[in-house]
Amino acid sequence: MSDATHSKPGAIIKVWWHEHIGERLDGRPSGKALGFAARLRRAGPVEALAMRPVFDLARALDLTDPIRVHRIVCVLAHLRGDVAETLAHRLGAGHPPPLSDLRFQRLLRAEGDALTTGLIRALPMAGRACNIGALGADLFYWSDRVRTRWIFDYHGAAVPQMLNETLKEISE
Repeated sequence: MSDATHSKPGAIIKVWWHEHIGERLDGRPSGKALGFAARLRRAGPVEALAMRPVFDLARALDLTDPIRVHRIVCVLAHLRGDVAETLAHRLGAGHPPPLSDLRFQRLLRAEGDALTTGLIRALPMAGRACNIGALGADLFYWSDRVRTRWIFDYHGAAVPQMLNETLKEISE
């Protein structure tokens, strides 16, 4: 994971997820990965960070906050597939959308444990699949700018050019 070609948080997180939690890049899940994901879903922040793969991810991302690391790995442990669409897009696609406008707004306002819980509860509505790299980067950089992009993704609208350039800079 220290490879220079995977230096962006989203790319690091995506490769880590494929190696340790979800389907591998060849599309086959493993029993070991499923067991690890189950342990992560039950682990608290310190327990999760004590697991070598999580510790390695935290180091690769230069994260020292166990709560932030826990949020990323805990949410990722509930995913089963890596697809092109962002989580916000998948939650807002269709009429009616899988996640109601009111629940989406509540999710955007959430912080801390409420954010983690809200995301985990929303994942089944997205088929437990989304763009792993994008979600990982969003959780890494969670801020008003990321939330703003989520609003556009949820509604299936293009992000205005000026905002899009700013968002690309922070998520790469």
